[in-house]
Amino acid sequence: MTPLTWLYVPGDRPRVIAKALSAGADVVVIDLEDAVAPDRKEYARHTAADLLTEPPPVPVHVRVNALDTPWASADLAALAGLPGLSALRLPKVTTPAEVRRVAASTPLPLHALLESALAIEHAYAIARAHPALRGISLGETDLRADLGVRADAGLDWPRSRVIVAARAAGLPPPPQTVHPDIRDLDGLAASCAHGRALGFLGRAAIHPRQLPVIERAYLPTPAEREHAETVLKAATAQQGALALPDGRFVDAAVVAEARRTLSLARRGR
Repeated sequence: MTPLTWLYVPGDRPRVIAKALSAGADVVVIDLEDAVAPDRKEYARHTAADLLTEPPPVPVHVRVNALDTPWASADLAALAGLPGLSALRLPKVTTPAEVRRVAASTPLPLHALLESALAIEHAYAIARAHPALRGISLGETDLRADLGVRADAGLDWPRSRVIVAARAAGLPPPPQTVHPDIRDLDGLAASCAHGRALGFLGRAAIHPRQLPVIERAYLPTPAEREHAETVLKAATAQQGALALPDGRFVDAAVVAEARRTLSLARRGR
């Protein structure tokens, strides 16, 4: 099933992690980085390792500390071989060499977070860095600070750059970064609609109440499902390019998009 929701939880709060595992997210991300104070890093690391000694009910990723920090190597060592861990998320990646270095030390799938201007410049090279890399995405808080961006529209070019880099490297469309205001569900929905229009697929969350909003935003609408069904029915009846009764043109790319739409629609039933 294609993940649409990625719920981040602080690694030093085991009760919150336990609740997150049953909150309905497709993936739970235990965070050892930004959500954990320096004097709690060791506790968070041991907490995550203890919780992942057995397979959890949903896939769990761990966001380790940035590779240039004093905690990263201990994070990677503590998490090696845990049966409950599905992937590692690497923050503040700026070069493909960083991905290759981690890939050489673990068999786990990796996801790289691009959070700086330099990372955006290297987006395609990072996306192609190693077969263990299964996805890239943005960390917009750090990127916003690095670029000095004030209006949200100022991030649309980096967003598109990362989406194009992922697809060019054969990776899935990236999920959107978190919406920081957990009470602003209308703003979250509007932001998700904009992100979907850009080409993102799904979104990270920091509170369970955000999950249904994200899922609704990224699941096909009834009209989109109906159109996809019409396209596939027409393509089955006639091979090659064709026009629908309403004048819309259908070719192989349109058929492929219709199949993706119906695949996503099935997960919402």
